[in-house]
Amino acid sequence: MTARRWALTAPVALVVLLALAGPWLSSGSWLSSGSWLGSGSSTAAVGGPFAPPSAAHLLGTDFLGRDVLSRVLAGGRVLILQATVATVLGSLTGLVVGVWAAMTHRRLAARVVLRAVDAIAAVPTLLLLLLLAAGAPGSDAAVAFAIALVSTPFSVRVIRERTATLAGTGYAREAEARGDPLLARVRHDIVPGLVPVALAEAGIRFIAATQLAATAGFLGLGAGAPAANWGRMVRENSTGIADNPWPVLLPAALIVVLAVGITILLDRATGGRFGGPERAGVGRLA
Repeated sequence: MTARRWALTAPVALVVLLALAGPWLSSGSWLSSGSWLGSGSSTAAVGGPFAPPSAAHLLGTDFLGRDVLSRVLAGGRVLILQATVATVLGSLTGLVVGVWAAMTHRRLAARVVLRAVDAIAAVPTLLLLLLLAAGAPGSDAAVAFAIALVSTPFSVRVIRERTATLAGTGYAREAEARGDPLLARVRHDIVPGLVPVALAEAGIRFIAATQLAATAGFLGLGAGAPAANWGRMVRENSTGIADNPWPVLLPAALIVVLAVGITILLDRATGGRFGGPERAGVGRLA
């Protein structure tokens, strides 16, 4: 791996590691005495609101007097897991529906399914996310499923287009003319050419899912207080940014590093063939 690739990969890997291991670090008994890594609790008040950084609390306190570093350590895992679950569910659903829609001879059924997919895609992403997540308030799983649903139409479109292109090649037409079973044609003629596109699409889905998960936290969707969430931290502490900016700046910076870092890595891995934010559906957040 080149030095440039390391420079791009290391920040993303560090943020992911921090997000996944952070709750364990923030809740460890070895932190209870007030280590520089946090107070040992992300929910208990340890001082006054928006106290500045000190030896006992490296990044100060938030709007309720809780240790900021402990909150940051505890708040990333949910975001990463929501984005991962949503990406897996949305990508797998898009793969199955997209391949089926391109390969099936039941054209009427395929058109009905694709019109339903287009109808979902036509609804503003944020509005649909709010409606779906509101059906199960306080549930992080509901947010993940909602993100998966709003992401699926984009995967369906991409996978269907690529599958239709592959199905129109000479070797795929020959296999159909020979009477090869549908599953055999998909396995031998479609999947090998579909894998690179499907992986790139999953990467784009993860970027969009990360941004949507952060937005959901900012809007207060998912598990409520006192659970830590990077997106919610930005909203909760914005009023005290002049007194102590760390409760806002650090979680916001971690979200940006994660999203931008993965975008750059994906762009380099695919040679820029799969577009930017609009291609990921992120441009529809408003």
